Amino acid sequence: MRDGRVRVRNDRRDRRDRRQGRWLGGLLLGSAAVGLPVAAHAWITRRARPPRAPSWGRAHRYAGRHGEIAFQQLGTGAPLLLLHSFGPGHDAAEWRAAAELLAGYHAVYVPDLPGWSRSAPPRVYRPGAYVTALEDFLGGVVREPAVVVAAGLPAAYALEMAAARPYLVRALALVCPQGLEPLPGSSASAWTGTALLRRLAPLPLVGITALDLLTSRQALAEHLRQEVYAAPEKVDAGLVDHHYRASHRREARKALAAYLTGSLRPANGSLPTPDQPVWIAWGRKSVQPPVENADLWLHKFPEAHLEIFERCGSLPHAETPAAFCRAFDRFLTGLD
Repeated sequence: MRDGRVRVRNDRRDRRDRRQGRWLGGLLLGSAAVGLPVAAHAWITRRARPPRAPSWGRAHRYAGRHGEIAFQQLGTGAPLLLLHSFGPGHDAAEWRAAAELLAGYHAVYVPDLPGWSRSAPPRVYRPGAYVTALEDFLGGVVREPAVVVAAGLPAAYALEMAAARPYLVRALALVCPQGLEPLPGSSASAWTGTALLRRLAPLPLVGITALDLLTSRQALAEHLRQEVYAAPEKVDAGLVDHHYRASHRREARKALAAYLTGSLRPANGSLPTPDQPVWIAWGRKSVQPPVENADLWLHKFPEAHLEIFERCGSLPHAETPAAFCRAFDRFLTGLD
């Protein structure tokens, strides 16, 4: 009898010990699953450096009603406002080569859009916030009708602004514009907001880890070589370092997350059709958006002129700035 009771107690103790062991093991695994990404993010954040001060143009900051906007100003003459595309580490620097060429005959303004690189974030990451910030910038800084040149998704904001405030916008130049095409599906580029990333980004820990992976130097180099530039040799260590620095600012990460999750996109089909002249530029080898999407824009603007740059990706103004500026200058001459 006594031996039987002892065996029962021992069996109970063994089962309890096994349960505690499984619980402790699960706790340790869970702690590692949470702690390792947090530690990795903290390490990345400590090592990240801010973007270098631009060495081109004159650096200014405009403390407008919608937050401080950092911008570069070059040249004198009729004003041009150049708006950069959205993506990891994208900012005004993508316009540097073209801006320096255009500054020979124009006053050129090149801002970091709100929340990107050196500029303060918008109050909310919504399309309307960008439209009102741009209206404020044109009214407070440029102060006369300008030709607005917008790449990627900001082209949609330029259309909104031109329709709502026609006295601010003389003409529009849209470079590989986005905003008319349907939301990308699972086969689309990760940088334009796939369904998976839209689910992951709002989750605090998972979203942080996803952004850490997407903004690693290796991921940025692959993004630039495969999705932005047609000529991969143009993606050197300096360009990758700039995108790495710019994408690791805290507000820039929020802006990138908003872009990836689709929060910065206007509702499909809601873009206005302003009355100003429109010029459209596209890189033949652009991956996102593809050159086939130009038909959507020509249908909306049947009188627009489409210029296709044969050996370029989605940033022809950065990849072949001389050819881009020559073609753009023909459009400007027609305006005069």
